[in-house]
Amino acid sequence: MSETASLSMPRAPSRSPIMPACALAVACVTSFVLLLLLRPQVPGDPEQAKALDAILLWNSLVPRAAIALVSGAALGLAGALLQRILRNPIADASTLGIASGAQLALTLGLSFSPVLTGVSRELVAFAGGLGAVALVLALSWRRGLDPVTVTICGMIVSMVAASLSVTLVLARGEYAMSIHIWGAGALNQQDWGGVTSLAPQLAAGILVAMLLLRPLNVLALDDASAKSLGVSLHTARFAILMLAVWLSASVTATVGIIGFLGLAAPAVARLCGARTTHRIMTMAPLTGAAILFLTDCLTQLLGPGFSDLAPTGAATALIGGPLLLFLLPRVHGPTAVTAKSPGSLRRVSRPSLALLLFGALFLATLAVVLAVGPTDGGWKIAVGSPLSDLLPFRLPRIVVAGGAGAMLGAAGFIIQRVTGNPLASPEVVGVSSGAGAGLTVTLFIFAFPSPPIMIAGMVLGALASFLAMNVIARRAGMSPEALLLTGVAISAFCLAIIGMVLAQGDMRSYILLTWLSGSTNRAGPFEAWTAIISLSILTAPLFLMTRWLTILPLGAGLARSVGISVTPTRLLLAAVASLMTAISSFLIGPLSLTGLIAPHLSRLIGFHRTRDHLLAAMLIGACLLVLADWLSRIIIYPYQVPVGLFAALIGGPYLLWFLSRKETRASP
Repeated sequence: MSETASLSMPRAPSRSPIMPACALAVACVTSFVLLLLLRPQVPGDPEQAKALDAILLWNSLVPRAAIALVSGAALGLAGALLQRILRNPIADASTLGIASGAQLALTLGLSFSPVLTGVSRELVAFAGGLGAVALVLALSWRRGLDPVTVTICGMIVSMVAASLSVTLVLARGEYAMSIHIWGAGALNQQDWGGVTSLAPQLAAGILVAMLLLRPLNVLALDDASAKSLGVSLHTARFAILMLAVWLSASVTATVGIIGFLGLAAPAVARLCGARTTHRIMTMAPLTGAAILFLTDCLTQLLGPGFSDLAPTGAATALIGGPLLLFLLPRVHGPTAVTAKSPGSLRRVSRPSLALLLFGALFLATLAVVLAVGPTDGGWKIAVGSPLSDLLPFRLPRIVVAGGAGAMLGAAGFIIQRVTGNPLASPEVVGVSSGAGAGLTVTLFIFAFPSPPIMIAGMVLGALASFLAMNVIARRAGMSPEALLLTGVAISAFCLAIIGMVLAQGDMRSYILLTWLSGSTNRAGPFEAWTAIISLSILTAPLFLMTRWLTILPLGAGLARSVGISVTPTRLLLAAVASLMTAISSFLIGPLSLTGLIAPHLSRLIGFHRTRDHLLAAMLIGACLLVLADWLSRIIIYPYQVPVGLFAALIGGPYLLWFLSRKETRASP
């Protein structure tokens, strides 16, 4: 088998594999019986109540159970197909961007051409999912489609697609909550329409998968062996990929995104004893159906008054993060990310002069974004009295954007130095998502928390995520790929928590949606002073810690040999980075990717001394977000794109470009 295919799958369990299968089956039957027995009775006249109860049973409850089984089976089969053709145990519709691409296509359709989505909903979703996975595979092709690169590219494509979707949702505010509830995978049914639409597609998919068993078996071998057996590799892979995307997109079009089920179903099938291709293709749909059915029953049983505890898709996504962490030791790609970036040999000859030029550029940028902008009568440059009238509106949001950008640049610099990984950033390793999870928990504890309480909750969530990421990645060897996948897993778990609350459609959802968008529209004196004070207090001490930040990337052993207490130092730096990330996320949302881009650009320009690198990253981060805020105001004037989303649309492609150009080395 080739190096590309050298992926460790879960080993056979020592206990009998029939036990997990029986336990899952018993749990499904028990939960459905409890659901039937404990469901609320319809009040009123006994005859009418009996008739209404029968209608609810046969037109809502039973179709919902059926759609859960059919959707789970389709996603389980799609996940098994994707994992087989890519030889990647963590491939599924969520990690490859298929679900987010399908959701973006459907959101576009609902926003601009509702008639089109009504006529060919599955076709629109299929086009979006296929486009997303094609982009992921194209970006990963240089690295032989190794699991780490594919997964990271998939999650970044998902992030960009999600940013676009949220932007569209905010532009059509009347549909915002309904689209989020649908996007979170709500299985509520009012008739058998969804089942009759999806079941034939599942049957056709199973039939085609059975006909493709021989190519699937051969694709488990290396490419040379597969060709010697007469299999057309590209044709077989393309056909199987189209089938998997079609199944995943059909489910997304029918019920919304069901997170990570395609990842879980094949893993549980192997836990239940499936080893051969035929058994995995048979068991994965069954386990997928069982997992989704059980989750859906539990969300109804545990919800208040039999209202859903959360949309089933969002609840299912909670297993994605832990499952990725469980599978992390089994993922070994042929390449790993090196610690050097393509421009690492370039150095600025006079860094002090370069930093002065950057400062002057930043001041010039401030002047432009304050004074220049479009109006109903065309572009205008505000001076004198018009500028004074605009300052109370423009200055706070510019200060917020600049302060948040500088803090994210510094936080990204710290995280990259502490981890020794140039791809690490607050957004990529889960710190920003952890801040969102902290905000979510705060909203549950305090119905209407004040801004300081919200910031405190986000700080605790960000710090917990960063510490968890370090502990888990260290157990996996602290390799760059282990660090990144751990961050992806933590992000998936935190975003699932956020998605569950978003789908509730109440005031907490509105607060979270506003935060997710990263809008500076409502920036006022409180937010501006928060940015200024936080930037001053949190970044000033960093220039006294440059010795730590210089030595830590060289390894813990060397750091200890020169007298640095590694663990306390890392904890202190993690706390500072988490504070800056949480406050920046509170101000401009979690999706900007500025924490990744600013340190990179600083390094590519040629700043390598720690102090110069840090200051340049802060200036670049501030300049990037100020420009992004200005562009977000003018790009579709008189409407505005939230600055966090707009920055993510710039940062996501940059990260994908960087991944496609990254030097590689043989993994140990």
